[in-house]
Amino acid sequence: MRITLLADIHANLEALEACLADAARRGVDRHVFLGDIVGYGADPQACLDIVRSAVAQGALVVRGNHDEAVAGTRFRLNEAAGAAADWTRALLADDLKAFLADLPLSVVEDDRLYVHASAFRPMYYPYIHGTREAADSLMATEHRLTVCGHVHRPALYHISTTGKILGFTPMTGTPIPLVARRRWLAVMGAVGQPRDGDPTAAYGILDTAKNELTYVRVAYDIETAAAKIRAAGLPDVLWKRLALGQ
Repeated sequence: MRITLLADIHANLEALEACLADAARRGVDRHVFLGDIVGYGADPQACLDIVRSAVAQGALVVRGNHDEAVAGTRFRLNEAAGAAADWTRALLADDLKAFLADLPLSVVEDDRLYVHASAFRPMYYPYIHGTREAADSLMATEHRLTVCGHVHRPALYHISTTGKILGFTPMTGTPIPLVARRRWLAVMGAVGQPRDGDPTAAYGILDTAKNELTYVRVAYDIETAAAKIRAAGLPDVLWKRLALGQ
């Protein structure tokens, strides 16, 4: 099975559609959405409609911190993110907010754990910035592969049979063999708001038959996505950062 791994869409319809179109050309079988469907961007309803349609066809979805904030729960955000969450909450119908509120924090499938931020205390959405935080996540589960997003930068970590943890930035477009004797933590880049200096949309493809993971980048219409954010009256930083990948 070939599975798309899509994190941090952030209501960026142009980026989401570009990733899904690219994945379709590659012949994927199903989708996994790793949280933060909404927040920052100007198309929360359209993105949620796409995700809900995918769920009806067997896709899996977990809840992110922006999803939680928009649903009206306790999670707090910075000023710009909070303004976007307030705007999104006022825009969405009750059934869409209920969909976000009902999403699970994590989902287990076979030997894999899907979560937005970390397997370690997922309800607090910790960031995995390096091997120390990766170790927390890897030690919090016995699953062979954990897949998450949240930091908007792609990374891959593994723990050996001796307990040594190593991490690296994966090369785009190159299938990476997930060696069976190790346990892995795959951090996906962001579909809708990359922050690794590359403005193109990021997602991943997991081939469960070959036991390989490929990190993918896709160009999309950044100007249109940014113009929609400006037109919505959201904070300027939210559209300016798209073209910078920051």
